[in-house]
Amino acid sequence: MIGSQSNRKLSAAFVLVQGVVTALFPQISIKLIKRMIGKNFDNASELEVKPAYRRQLRAVGVGMIAAAGTDLLLQSTAEKESEPSLAGEDSE
Repeated sequence: MIGSQSNRKLSAAFVLVQGVVTALFPQISIKLIKRMIGKNFDNASELEVKPAYRRQLRAVGVGMIAAAGTDLLLQSTAEKESEPSLAGEDSE
């Protein structure tokens, strides 16, 4: 695929940003979820969020940060390993 590596980096960066927002500001995610549920159910805006759900959202956000950060680090390591070394080319 053309540009698949750049798409993968962009996707990981998006998940990283989404994880940061979810971990730091779970209320934004709660509003989005209520809006999505409200499209299919009546009185979704009246739902009350328990503190445990906020903690779970923060944990999900931290997990997203860890997963996306790890993916970005592994991608950069793979790029460095796949680059030909300049010292090896001079000795031939």
